[in-house]
Amino acid sequence: MGLEVDLDAFAVAHAGGAVVIDVREPYEYASRHVPGARLIPLAGLPAHTAGLPGDQPVYIICATGNRSLTAARFLARRGVDGRSVAGGTSGWMARGLPVVSRRRGNAA
Repeated sequence: MGLEVDLDAFAVAHAGGAVVIDVREPYEYASRHVPGARLIPLAGLPAHTAGLPGDQPVYIICATGNRSLTAARFLARRGVDGRSVAGGTSGWMARGLPVVSRRRGNAA
């Protein structure tokens, strides 16, 4: 599979319990993020690569898909099947899919 997946493919994977990391900054993540996404800001990704699964895809999301594609390329060079979510959290929200807001403490 390629380094990038569309929102439909991601939604199916997410519903199936996929590993999801959000590479945005903490304030962006706190504002709204995909349920179950683990925060690992892009700058900190090298320090967390060893903790990512090597036997299954890791879905990477950001705001629109730019940072996540950078992360997917980085992970691919380290043997991790990273898949950038095209459209990112913005696209996810535009479809009316659920997000978590840490500031409000609930799903939006």
